[in-house]
Amino acid sequence: MHFELSEEQLMIQQAARDFAQQELKPGVIERDEHQKFPTEQVKKLGELGFLGMMVSEKYNGSGLDAISYVLVMEELSKIDASASVVVSVNNSLVCYGLEAYGSEAQKEKYLKPLAAGEKIGAFCLSEPEAGSDATSQRTTAEDKGDYYLLNGTKNWITNGSTASTYLVIAQTHPELRHKGINAFIVEKGTEGFTVGPKENKLGIRGSDTHSLMFNDVKVPKENRIGEDGFGFKFAMKTLEGGRIGIAAQALGIAQGAFELATQYAKERKSFGKPIAEHQAIAFKLADMATQIEAARLLVYKAAWLKDQGLPYTQAGSMAKLFASKVAMDVTIEAVQVHGGYGFVKEYHVERLMRDAKITQIYEGTSEIQKMVISREVIR
Repeated sequence: MHFELSEEQLMIQQAARDFAQQELKPGVIERDEHQKFPTEQVKKLGELGFLGMMVSEKYNGSGLDAISYVLVMEELSKIDASASVVVSVNNSLVCYGLEAYGSEAQKEKYLKPLAAGEKIGAFCLSEPEAGSDATSQRTTAEDKGDYYLLNGTKNWITNGSTASTYLVIAQTHPELRHKGINAFIVEKGTEGFTVGPKENKLGIRGSDTHSLMFNDVKVPKENRIGEDGFGFKFAMKTLEGGRIGIAAQALGIAQGAFELATQYAKERKSFGKPIAEHQAIAFKLADMATQIEAARLLVYKAAWLKDQGLPYTQAGSMAKLFASKVAMDVTIEAVQVHGGYGFVKEYHVERLMRDAKITQIYEGTSEIQKMVISREVIR
């Protein structure tokens, strides 16, 4: 068993850390306050190759491994989870899905600009009545011969108004239930496709989250991904990798909060000494560090399994379930360590606490992860 990172991985980790400190941190509080999408920062992330990290160089990607990807996610998430979720969606859901299951023509037309960071993608599965129960797709895609007619609404879509390429899951054959679902590539600006108002959220407020409406949207037959009826399997396979990205995001949020709490505890004095020297605070820091390290090992193992081409369904769900709980627990304690200052925006930890909550919800709630894990364990 080897726990060391390679030289290349360490360089990528440092590059992400430097970017987070220099580019993301200066305006992160303002972006959160005003729900401002990090447009310039995302553009620079694309230039660094962070939006197509695991895509092969043949399709303008960086050709890196999943370990490098989670290292980048962790470093960015320490500072700005609103920016890191763009990296997660573009890499894990959109680019991965297209490279693994798209046709050669789809890869040439859509994957290349996405992997190069020239365009941003969105993954459209959730609906008003189809969240955890992804089989209950109300969005329909009626087969019209050489095209499909798309009708319906999608909810909670990350990169909702900033994306150019949307992967949309819709039902074509209701009588076949999940086996009648398809996945489609829809371009921004297509007639009948409209973006709803931006959601006013508790956390990741800089992230661009919208509802999408499809009203008789014509989607060419060549924009269907895979065979007829492959859509549900496509969504589930894609989300398996996405969970590793969100687990890494949760890990980063926790680590960021822990670092702030540790630094504050060493500087803040009470009763004549730094509060870090009071056992009540020291033990909090010990618990936080232990939880984070356990989460890190789960996240890295899931990424390693993916790199080895080994099954990672259970590992990915375990990593997301545990890391998201750690993110919530650690950020709450980080606010507590800061006392009254933790409730003030300029100290960052209250934002990290708000950002942590979503990691227990999107790309499969904690309850769904327990379902996945239990099925794998019982099998």
